[in-house]
Amino acid sequence: MPWPKENEYTPFYADYLMNLKDENIIEFQKNQLGEIKLIFNSIDEDKGNYTYAEGKWTVKEVLGHLVDTERILAYRTLSFARGEKQTLPGFEQDDYVEEGFFNNRTVKDLLNEFIALREANIIMFKSFSDEVLMRRGNANNNEFTVNALQYIIPGHVKHHLKILKEKYL
Repeated sequence: MPWPKENEYTPFYADYLMNLKDENIIEFQKNQLGEIKLIFNSIDEDKGNYTYAEGKWTVKEVLGHLVDTERILAYRTLSFARGEKQTLPGFEQDDYVEEGFFNNRTVKDLLNEFIALREANIIMFKSFSDEVLMRRGNANNNEFTVNALQYIIPGHVKHHLKILKEKYL
């Protein structure tokens, strides 16, 4: 599937797409999963509650945010692929992190949840025809294609992995 055009997503997500190379997005998602396993398996459990500054998320909260966002964007993807006509709601990431109570969980538990989600999402994306990938839907009053979402999902993760490497590890 070709790289998403600017009319397939809202400009807010352009930075996430810029983080990616023009390559096979399914292979990229698989490779990224390997990178995530390496990074989070190397983090000692006692470092899971570390934050680099006051008011910033902990390592566990970053991973919990990745879990939540992967799940929400996958739901949007499935909805649009199935022809949903209603506008889907947005979400406030800070509220979701606060209500996720991620610091009460282990890094391993959060990582296992992310792995399961990503593996399921890869299977889902592989099942879509070119016609399905070009279907459009609306979330938070913004229009997206299924195709754009398959790039936005790993682009979002790459964005947070960069911050994690620079500020946390």
